[in-house]
Amino acid sequence: MKLPGLGGWSEDPLWGSFYDWTVEHPRLGGAIWAVGIQSDLRLLYDAAEEIGRQEAGARVLDVPCGGGVALRGLRPGQGLDYVAADISQRMLDRTARLAEEHGVADQVTARVADVEALPFEDRSFDLVVSFTGLHCFPDPARAVVEMCRVLKLGGVLTGSALLNDTGLRFEPMRRAGRLAGLLGPGCTSDQLQRWLARQGVTDVTLDVSGAIAYFRGVRRA
Repeated sequence: MKLPGLGGWSEDPLWGSFYDWTVEHPRLGGAIWAVGIQSDLRLLYDAAEEIGRQEAGARVLDVPCGGGVALRGLRPGQGLDYVAADISQRMLDRTARLAEEHGVADQVTARVADVEALPFEDRSFDLVVSFTGLHCFPDPARAVVEMCRVLKLGGVLTGSALLNDTGLRFEPMRRAGRLAGLLGPGCTSDQLQRWLARQGVTDVTLDVSGAIAYFRGVRRA
């Protein structure tokens, strides 16, 4: 069942636009995150800085890119090949507009793609980022397999997700999200770490902030 008026991720749901707005307005958005999901929005900005540390010529995959929140980590003139992938063309259009506003459009390629069947070659990206996406996917385990498949050896996978074991106080929100068609089955922190380990991702860190957990690992095999 899906609640009326919210839209699905194959479109551009109202929630997606609201989320993007909170990220682009740190002061008010940070207050909303602190009250609503008891999470520190600054951790998202810190995680996005991984993009800014990439050297010229590096390939970055941002999936799902949504409205382009991760672009804040991309620097003008950095010289990256940044692929913004999403199942929604409308979200890709918003990402393209934001890339223009940030002066990084020359580095960004928008691509319609399903995270569970990515149209990219094995080991073709130096960095894969997936912010607040894993909990939206119908099959998060398959999504992890695909994101790791396209990651080079020595490459970094980083992102954030609303995990199922971040506290019972967030269970009503998770259930409401699934009822609205905005959230998938999700996963626990243990499941995520096992999935990553099976794909050869090691040195995994998992930092929980309220309802959101930030993860980072390096593909070694």
